[in-house]
Amino acid sequence: MQTKLQNWLVCLVIVTMFALVGCNGEQGTSAAPTGSPTPSASPTATPSPQAGALPRLEGKATVVMTVKGSPITMEIDGTNAPITAGNFVDLVNRKVYDGLVFHRVVREPQPFVVQGGDPQSKDPNVPIDRLGTGGFIDPATKQPRDIPLEITPQNAKEPIYSRTFAEASVSVPPKLKHTRGAIAMARSMNPDSASSQFYVALADLQFLDGNYAVFGYVTQGMETVDKIQQGDRIDSATVTKGIENLKTSGAASPSASPSPSPTTSP
Repeated sequence: MQTKLQNWLVCLVIVTMFALVGCNGEQGTSAAPTGSPTPSASPTATPSPQAGALPRLEGKATVVMTVKGSPITMEIDGTNAPITAGNFVDLVNRKVYDGLVFHRVVREPQPFVVQGGDPQSKDPNVPIDRLGTGGFIDPATKQPRDIPLEITPQNAKEPIYSRTFAEASVSVPPKLKHTRGAIAMARSMNPDSASSQFYVALADLQFLDGNYAVFGYVTQGMETVDKIQQGDRIDSATVTKGIENLKTSGAASPSASPSPSPTTSP
């Protein structure tokens, strides 16, 4: 009982800390619950019309991300998170993640997450305490690409969009849970503000389930993830399987290059 109470208190401290300061004390993306319900809108299984221009992954894909010369194999699940997975695979295919930094690593007081994917981190002159506020700028539209919160309940065939499970009054767990090795999108308080930043869970993080969108899992190389330190760069990220499942109708050409964004939409 004492151990359970201690674990609960640790989780509460982590959540409270990030709810107060976000990523780096700014209004940026965070991998811990920060939002509050928006009662004026109801949950829906249909994303906004703007989401129609976003890449989608129809099925699964495999991504190999190399950090400090060691590969990390990820299975990306477009079956249960088509927009979230499609966005990630599209950015990998564009080489957006090559050279970016893991700007946030939290292992104390207990293992939590490693987070990266801020395009600003490609510039070595950008201080690390500024990272966590950037997102992908679509070179075709010159606008930030934000994606909706997308989580599929265990007993549903379609995801719920733009609402956490608490806001949508969903009492069952999601199909894609925050188990150790889960890959999910970081975002700000706005549920539809995820862009390019992602995190990998270093432990089972059940308290994040239904709040943040998991879209895949590390299947090999978790020992490499465990060794990632703040400031480590992604050598490369490559789609090794399932690229044919990526549908980019209405999206910019995968050959285009990204630009950094000063903030993630609040």
